[in-house]
Amino acid sequence: MSDDHSHVREFFTARAADWDTRFPDDGPAYRAAVGELGLRPGDRVIDAGCGTGRALPALRDAVGPSGVVLGADLTPAMLKAAVRAGRNAHALLLLADVARLPLRTASLDAVFAAGLIAHLPRPVDNLRKLRRVVRPGGRLALFHPIGRAALAARQGRQITADDLRAETRLGPLLAESGWDMTSYVDEDTRFLALAIRRDDPDT
Repeated sequence: MSDDHSHVREFFTARAADWDTRFPDDGPAYRAAVGELGLRPGDRVIDAGCGTGRALPALRDAVGPSGVVLGADLTPAMLKAAVRAGRNAHALLLLADVARLPLRTASLDAVFAAGLIAHLPRPVDNLRKLRRVVRPGGRLALFHPIGRAALAARQGRQITADDLRAETRLGPLLAESGWDMTSYVDEDTRFLALAIRRDDPDT
């Protein structure tokens, strides 16, 4: 794991122990977002930047016992919190940088990523490397349990034009990294952008 992630590890390490108690009502939003990813029994999916693993039970339900569910995070304290919550029963947990996953090329059907994009040091390059492990036509969900305006208000800031999650920025960013955005929702109660992995040999 590279040094450009050290601030991310520090941020989440300090918050891991009480992360779930701070956001106790997010479960239904996670489950609904997983439902829109279109997973089928037997699919292989990763929760990229899984944190305490709140999406893992829903992902397991979606792919069934024959599917594969992975949860990857680069903060050990978050993965320990996932284990304490029993969510390792639903997935194999990996201590890993999502841009350097120890997985075969095109080995997954889908990626679920909650709150990830704001923490990527080089979003285009990082999303391109994440794309490597997904088969052509595979799917990506970029999710947050509240929308951009609600999140900004919670953090005491204004939405700015350079926000990576703005539709006008996110679509081109995904396209540059080899994904085609297929839907975009930014409401107070959720943010969800869905994309499909393009089959371009040069991306």
